[in-house]
Amino acid sequence: MAKARAIIIVIGLVVVVAGYFFVNDQTPDTEPTVAQQTTLRNTTSGTVVGFIDKYGARSWQGIGFAQPPVGELRWRAPLPPLKASKVIETLAPGPMCPQFNNALTGGNVTPSEAGVVGQEDCLYLNIWSPPNANNLPVMVWIHGGGNSIGHAGNYNGSALASQQDVVVVSINYRLGVFGWFSHVALETGDPADDSGNFGTLDTVRALQWVQNNIVEFGGNADNVTVFGESAGGYNALALMASPLAEGLMHRVIVQSGGFGTTPVSHARLPLMEGGHTNSSAELLQKMLIADERVDAANAAQMLGDMSSDNIKAFLYSRQPDDFFIHLNGRGFGMTDTPRGFGDGHVLPGLDLERLFTSTDNHNAMPIIIGNNRDEPALFMVSDPRYIENFLGFLPRLKDPNSYLQQVKYGALRDRATSVDNIAEFMTLAGNPNVYTYRFDWDEEPSRYGFDLSKALGAAHGLEIAFAFGEFDLGFSSLGIYPDDDAQYALSKSMMSYWAEFAYAGNPGSGRDGHEVPWLAWRQDDKTTIILDSPADQGIFMDDQIVTLETVKSELINDTNFGRPELRCEIYTQIFRAEAFNQEEYAALGDGLCGTLEAIPSS
Repeated sequence: MAKARAIIIVIGLVVVVAGYFFVNDQTPDTEPTVAQQTTLRNTTSGTVVGFIDKYGARSWQGIGFAQPPVGELRWRAPLPPLKASKVIETLAPGPMCPQFNNALTGGNVTPSEAGVVGQEDCLYLNIWSPPNANNLPVMVWIHGGGNSIGHAGNYNGSALASQQDVVVVSINYRLGVFGWFSHVALETGDPADDSGNFGTLDTVRALQWVQNNIVEFGGNADNVTVFGESAGGYNALALMASPLAEGLMHRVIVQSGGFGTTPVSHARLPLMEGGHTNSSAELLQKMLIADERVDAANAAQMLGDMSSDNIKAFLYSRQPDDFFIHLNGRGFGMTDTPRGFGDGHVLPGLDLERLFTSTDNHNAMPIIIGNNRDEPALFMVSDPRYIENFLGFLPRLKDPNSYLQQVKYGALRDRATSVDNIAEFMTLAGNPNVYTYRFDWDEEPSRYGFDLSKALGAAHGLEIAFAFGEFDLGFSSLGIYPDDDAQYALSKSMMSYWAEFAYAGNPGSGRDGHEVPWLAWRQDDKTTIILDSPADQGIFMDDQIVTLETVKSELINDTNFGRPELRCEIYTQIFRAEAFNQEEYAALGDGLCGTLEAIPSS
């Protein structure tokens, strides 16, 4: 029994990955969902009927917000939906987009031979609205998952909608090679179609649908807040960056996200010419090798002889499996493909500073942006480099001190490059409504000697349940959340802040008016609100600003390294992409790092 429980705990840790809140926890005794005529609504997709969900919220699941992106519409900007002639029962989420099977797909789907689930006809959204809703703020949720896994059906907005008087919408968008893909043979002359940013265009199309329809569900189209976590946070910032989203949203909440664009050339060129490992050129060659049973040289020759029309026809004839068999589901099923192209139409090809320090370059609006204190722990806790099995099946940290040090500095780097820098840029641009947070909750219990408060702490994705106010499904049964008063108190506060921000563009003292005042970035010499439960630190404003230089200084002066070479490893990991100084590195640890010759890769 103990062994089975330990295995369940480890599975639970994996399930939390990439910012998901898994709610598909149906049991055989669950009553079937029944359409309620009081939920009949007329939309541009057709007349829809939903049901009464938890907490009395009205719910509509699986409404198509675009024409299915299949056939000739694959790798094209999404088109408005065709209006159905019959009433549509919207009682379950729509299909997920193609992705590798993972712990978050619900266990009720059968993967293909290549391990793929989902289908290309996947552009659906879900809505929750409180009873008698009228002109309420709208909160549109974009799920995470590295832009390659996940779906809107993993979340339930009933509690947030009914308890905070907001309309909640969750959306799907194309993922991986179907969401971001660019090849010259696919060009049509239309800048949206040719951008390659189809996943981003899907989020724009969803917001257009909201503008045209949300009044039917009691929402105010002139007060739309986009919020998302991880890749969803990235996509929320992409909407701020995209001129195509201007006027479609009015506030943004970014949970553990960041932003940056990829050159279109990186998405198209072969690896040897500076392209991505999984660029369109690389995938094309791999598929030709598999299809024609030729070697790389012959495949390259064949590609050189193929016309654009033939390449296009070949790409359109491929099924999802034909792409996925050449992709590695590296972390929890997520694939490494290029995305977020700076094409100049959907997304500007500007660096982060130029983009967000000028309101001419982005859609300026009130923003909450933050992250979790121990972000990397989620991705490290199932890594055999850091975890071992005691007695063959009980998980243990191999070296707790080294583990916590790596979590700490990895999280600080994330903070510097994905939160504080963006807050500073937007404030410099003249935005007075920039609010940042750090989520510090780490009150998980120990299970069979495995201290989850250390192994996970305030890890990536754990704040989602608090913001949605929904702990009854998914993780609670896995023992990650203690289900105590302190947990619910923090959740109530976070929901109150999130909702007040949706109402007013300022989280202030929360919707209930009783929360610690949340000040804007640099207001009264404060910067960030710390979100923790009353059983620990509580909620308070802090004045810390994290930059790469402050992280570097702390690392250099840190005396808490039980293993001296760890300082060298962390320096290399954190600064390999930027701010790396070879002379400084060589001098670290009284010259120890210089003897290791750990020069970072480009």
